[in-house]
Amino acid sequence: MPFLVNVSQQLTRFTALVIIAAAIIAMIEPATFSWVKDNAQMLVLGTIMLGMGMTLGKQDYQILAKRPFDILVGTIAQYTIMPLLAIGISKMLNLSDGLTLGLVLVGCCPGGVSSNIMSYLAKGDVAFSVGMTTASTILAPVMAPLWMLYLVGETVAMDGWGMFKFMLIVTLFPVLIGSFANITLQNKSWFADVRNIMPGVAVLAFAAIVGGVAAVHGHRFFESALVMVAAIALHNIGGYLLGYFSGAFMGMNTAKKRTLAIEVGVQNAGLATGLSAKFFPANAESAVATAVACVWHSISGTVLGNAFAWWDKRTKSSSD
Repeated sequence: MPFLVNVSQQLTRFTALVIIAAAIIAMIEPATFSWVKDNAQMLVLGTIMLGMGMTLGKQDYQILAKRPFDILVGTIAQYTIMPLLAIGISKMLNLSDGLTLGLVLVGCCPGGVSSNIMSYLAKGDVAFSVGMTTASTILAPVMAPLWMLYLVGETVAMDGWGMFKFMLIVTLFPVLIGSFANITLQNKSWFADVRNIMPGVAVLAFAAIVGGVAAVHGHRFFESALVMVAAIALHNIGGYLLGYFSGAFMGMNTAKKRTLAIEVGVQNAGLATGLSAKFFPANAESAVATAVACVWHSISGTVLGNAFAWWDKRTKSSSD
């Protein structure tokens, strides 16, 4: 078991590389990931969210009650900045309907365990980060379909009610099951081992989802690679900046501002990829954009977290 825990830690450490490798393998040999579709894809997504739920205990829900103002500010920022920024960037860059759809999907899927890790690296307020992740996960089945209908419902045919039901089954229910297991079994040593392995399992699951998209649509990446990456980068970096300054505007301290920057900027692009494949299977550009966002957000969030930590060390050494 210690070996598996160590493997999980290494997979988590090199998340972006694992996802990139899966995409390359899928484009070279599509059959490797051709199984990631339909029910198998739902199972993979559910596994990711189950692992996320297994990190949530009583104390995480207590944060919602103890710090309602912080969580309210953070959640409003998460569910307004990124969806609206996605539409703004799509208009500014004159993106196609497919790329717009992908960018909006990413913008409507905040949260994820990776943002908690990045907040820790950035010396942010980790409890605040976990509280925001908890709130955004609970709200996702309602907020994501509503935003999608409002922002792209007139240009892209979509099943909002179907998306709501899908997200309940694939996101919220697994999170609640994992959280219940964590609360009731947290004193069991075997459960602690399973919980420690789950981050690595989640990385492999994310890689499988991206690989599934690359297997079917990978050849389409080069058709609009430059504008796609530019849009994803602007969206992500804009989220960091607006998240940080939202915290500054509300008078938050440095740790909270850093956390808000990461929680707003880093999206659950793996979920967005799954939603794209499930509800917009014919839209290749959307699927590829969300898959590329998985890689970009993993890399940029880790870089930002380490950059904040480096700045603290530099400032401390200058003052000594």
